[in-house]
Amino acid sequence: MKNNAKTHILIIGAGPAGLAMAGRLRKAGIKFDIIEKSDNVGNRWRHHYDRLHLHSVKRLSNLPHLLFPDSYPVYVPREKFVEYLESYAEEFNIEPEFGVSVNHISKSDDGSWIVETSTGTRSAGRVIIATGVNNKPKFPGWEGREEYTGTITHSVDYKNPKAFLNSRTLVVGMGNTGAEVALDLSEHGVETFLSARGALNIVPRDLNGKPVQETALILDKFPLGFGEWLGAKIQGIYFGNLKKYGIEKSKMRPAVQLKTTGKTPVIDIGTVRAIKEGKIKIVGEVDKFDNLGVVIKGGENLDVDHIIFATGYDSCLDDLIENMSEFKDDLGYPKGAVGTEFHKGLYFVGFNNYELGGILGTIYSDSETVMNALTSEYLLSSRHEI
Repeated sequence: MKNNAKTHILIIGAGPAGLAMAGRLRKAGIKFDIIEKSDNVGNRWRHHYDRLHLHSVKRLSNLPHLLFPDSYPVYVPREKFVEYLESYAEEFNIEPEFGVSVNHISKSDDGSWIVETSTGTRSAGRVIIATGVNNKPKFPGWEGREEYTGTITHSVDYKNPKAFLNSRTLVVGMGNTGAEVALDLSEHGVETFLSARGALNIVPRDLNGKPVQETALILDKFPLGFGEWLGAKIQGIYFGNLKKYGIEKSKMRPAVQLKTTGKTPVIDIGTVRAIKEGKIKIVGEVDKFDNLGVVIKGGENLDVDHIIFATGYDSCLDDLIENMSEFKDDLGYPKGAVGTEFHKGLYFVGFNNYELGGILGTIYSDSETVMNALTSEYLLSSRHEI
C-alpha cells in the first residue's frame, strides 16, 4: 500500500479479536481494512503448545454470528480452534493484508490517526487495536544468566515434552500456562519443578462433571458476594490444604481476584493431583541463576537442565500508541474498549482480563461495545462511504 493511503476503519490484528470485529462489521455491511503482521489468521494459536484446549466452554467461546460446529467437544482443542478461525474468515469474507506490521500510531491535526507500518503510512478515521495482551514475552531479570549452562526458553516457544525427556526441568510461573506445561512434562516422565511465587487461587475446571465456568457465572448473580463466598468454600473443599505441598492459598476470593487484578485463577486440569503425587515438585521464588541451575530465595540450590519461563507477556501498547499511558489503568490495560479524549477514535478489543467469561467471552462483549460505539457515531448512516 502506498504512503498516505486513507481508510475509515482499520483493524490491526487478525487473531480472534480482530476477526470478531471484522465479522461484526461485515455483517453490518460496513467497509474496513484489516492488517496482520504474520501470514495467516490466528497466528499465535497455531504456535501454542500441542495439548492446549480452551479453558472456557465452547458455548461461551465462539466469535460473533458463528457458533462452533456441533461435533466440537466442550473444550475445543487448539487445532480445532484454528480451523474455526479459518472458517470464520471464510464465512465473512475477511481477507487481511498479511505481512504488515505496525510501528507506531499517532494522532493527526484533523483528529484522524496516522498508522506507520512496514509497508507505508496510512491514515484512518477509526483504528481498532486487536493485537492482544500476549505480544512480547517477559523474562525476569535475575542475575547470573550468563553463568547458567542449561537451556532457557519461554513458554511461547514450548510445544511438547520431546526436547525435555530424561531431564530435570524447572517451569517458572504457576499461572494457567505454567501449570499445564508442568503437567505435560510430568506426564512424560520429566523430573519437573514448578516455581510458584506468592499466594494462588486454584479452581477445578470441572466439578461433578459440570464446567466450573458455568457455575461461576450463576454464582456471580447471587447478592452481597454470597456467590463469591460459596465458590471459595467449594474451592477449599475440593483441593484441601495445599500449604504442605508448598502452595499458599490466596486470601482473595477467585472472582474478586479476577475482577480487581485481571489475574485469572489457575484452572486445574490435573496439575494439583500431580503435585500431590510428587510428580511435580513445588519450589519457592527464584533469586538468581547459578552455573547448574538456580538459587531459590533462602539459599537453596536447584540444579536443572532446562528452564521454561511461563512469566507472561507485555502488550507493548506504550511503544505502539502515542500517549498510551493516559489511557491505561493501574494494571497496564486499556481503560476501556472505546478510547476517550485524546484517544477518541481508537478502540481496544482483546485486552479485557477482568470478566468471568474468559478472554474469548470478553472479545465477544467488547466487540459488541465497539460496534455500538461506531453505530452511535453515525458511521452506519454513511455506510456506502465507509
